[in-house]
Amino acid sequence: MTHVSVAHSQLPVTEYAFRVAVLLPCYNEAVAIADVIKDFRDVLPAADIYVYDNNSTDQTAEIARNSGAIVRSERNQGKGNVLRRMFADIDADIYVLADGDGTYDAASAPRLIHRLIEDQLDFVNGSRVSQAELAYRPGHRFGNVLLTGLVQLFFGRQFQDILSGYKILTRRFAKSFPAVSRGFETETELAVHALELRMPCAEVETVYRERPPNSVSKLRTFRDGFRILTMIALLVKMERPLQFFGLLGLALVLIGTGLGLPVVLEYLETGLVPRLPTTLLSIGLMLTGVISFFSGLILDMLTQTRREIKRLIYLGIPALSAR
Repeated sequence: MTHVSVAHSQLPVTEYAFRVAVLLPCYNEAVAIADVIKDFRDVLPAADIYVYDNNSTDQTAEIARNSGAIVRSERNQGKGNVLRRMFADIDADIYVLADGDGTYDAASAPRLIHRLIEDQLDFVNGSRVSQAELAYRPGHRFGNVLLTGLVQLFFGRQFQDILSGYKILTRRFAKSFPAVSRGFETETELAVHALELRMPCAEVETVYRERPPNSVSKLRTFRDGFRILTMIALLVKMERPLQFFGLLGLALVLIGTGLGLPVVLEYLETGLVPRLPTTLLSIGLMLTGVISFFSGLILDMLTQTRREIKRLIYLGIPALSAR
């Protein structure tokens, strides 16, 4: 893999001896992929550009190959599956992750890479800025704000656009990334991975454009929004088990108390317990709530150990500045 010089018209021209790989996961992007490859080739002429075709039914792979990209395929459908394969197969110092639909600004790549190198970061998130209504539909904007807010609530407030597909990663990040998700929820998993390991990271605004004519978005607002919401819940369960099971336990105890309090008051007045099923349900809910809380406490200790192991694996990979 060749070395790449990173330069930008608004940045000091500096030579960096790092291997850069542009990663473009694609599914039916024949309309845009040639221009995307050309745009990245213009600003990163020495970088290797990889297109991973994810069961496209059009000419995406052929057009990408004719445009000079390294074309490979991943048969397991879903962007998360493609990223897992990319990170496993490709060896580089810096990874530029984008989509093959032409919506992300290739000209911003040198600026993002410069920020990664100069600040010795492992992760730079390209926050989307667009005035074009069709580029960033209101439903997607609302969903992004909602889902980003949930991630900020549980994991930290470093990112304002976790669903952006434009990210710059170091080898240390890519090779330590667990890649559990299968679809578009992988962007959330990438952000949480950086936050959980307390990696040096940043967010930089980038231009976000409309898709070219005749190009169709693969993102389905409700279906993929639900998947992302499910992924956030799973990540909270895995990474914040005390919060997850503690809140669940508290809810069960409160419900059980609400059901049982009238029974207790009635017993104090009459000495009778006429609503036995309600009593048993109340006791069962409160016991389950207490068990849930202590389960979260135990899992939290195990999670702390697992997080320390992941951190050691991450630190075992040479930092960018050491290469």
